[in-house]
Amino acid sequence: MVKAIVGANWGDEGKGKITDLCAESADIVVRFQGGANAGHTIINKYGRFALHQLPSGIFHENIINIIGNGCALNVNSLTEEIASVKEAGVNFKLFISERAQVLLPHHVLLDTYEEERLGNKAFGSTKSGIAPFFSDKYSKMGLQVWELYNDELLKEKLQMMYEKVNVTLKHLYNKPEIDYMDVYATLKGYAETIKNNVADTSLILRKAIKEGKSILLEGQLGTLKDTDHGIYPYVTSSSTLAGYSAVGAGIPPYAISDILCITKAYSSAVGEGPFVSEILDEAEAEDLRRRGGDKGEYGATTGRARRVGWFDTVATRYGVELQGATEVCLTCLDVLSYLEEIPVCTGYEYEGKIYKDFLTTDKLYKSTPVIEKLKGWNCNIKGIREFDKLPAEAKAYVEFIEKELGVKISMVSNGPAREDIIYR
Repeated sequence: MVKAIVGANWGDEGKGKITDLCAESADIVVRFQGGANAGHTIINKYGRFALHQLPSGIFHENIINIIGNGCALNVNSLTEEIASVKEAGVNFKLFISERAQVLLPHHVLLDTYEEERLGNKAFGSTKSGIAPFFSDKYSKMGLQVWELYNDELLKEKLQMMYEKVNVTLKHLYNKPEIDYMDVYATLKGYAETIKNNVADTSLILRKAIKEGKSILLEGQLGTLKDTDHGIYPYVTSSSTLAGYSAVGAGIPPYAISDILCITKAYSSAVGEGPFVSEILDEAEAEDLRRRGGDKGEYGATTGRARRVGWFDTVATRYGVELQGATEVCLTCLDVLSYLEEIPVCTGYEYEGKIYKDFLTTDKLYKSTPVIEKLKGWNCNIKGIREFDKLPAEAKAYVEFIEKELGVKISMVSNGPAREDIIYR
């Protein structure tokens, strides 16, 4: 069985915890897209971890973990993560696709300089080099992992690459140029660091499918950050959809049998762009923000405060449908326990009309939320493991969202720890 675990919204939905939990019954866990620009927070017996490159199955010694060809491989970030995980006493198996593309030093520089150049029109990038990385990948200027081990080809390609890069650095950004041989030396260090992990991971996965192994495909961010279907241009630079997981992992699409879509019991987002259900009162927003997650709603990668809002049925239904969800996991239900009344966004008002379907970015900016208020349960629900033992108001809230989404909510997370889960 192959299951994809993906986000319904802007990211930060709690995919890491759910992947870690589901990995108990898996043989292989695969990161199929994204890079070090977003993190998955996991809390387990080893401690608290913010993973950016490593798959969330890394804490299970018997599982094979794979960084797929669809990922942006930041070797520095990966090395730091591996060291922190090993320091906690974790033993793991990790393979890196020989076809994964390598994030280079200039990608981070160009990302940073471009945000500076744009000023108040910046995209809110994490400055992790993701947009320049994918620009190089799709203009065929990038480097795949296997190219690190072909010295002459590597030197020739870097020389050509930095002729172009240096023109941009010098004449657009007025920044120092880069000596391609310095980059060559850095990349040879990368090659040595990961040489024992590099493999034909698509072949490993195709064999595993034929053998009936259980595979989890782990996505980064969520539907609304997808390059094509998200709040463009305030999106990431790769596809966040389960449909892309077949490409980013290197398996046939028909092999994917289950798509678990994750959404929070409220909304949160990092970065710029329209956010219809956002709480605009800062005191009210901070009240929700500081209660969220396990250490508040702050980015696992950047540490910056996330924008927060009420649950958005329009955006989430859109996200769930585009992902092709066969089931939904609702996370962070416990966070709302302080409220006597819980607002939910059930529609968008745009130019005097009410819309139940997601709109393009220009219309979203001019939309206001249609709010419906549900009765809160106003008591602590952490520690509850059975749905029927939840307060009636909490059950009604879950059932209301399930009806709005049109897909069964099979799991409810009511706390940050991996055991804080209710199965339905």
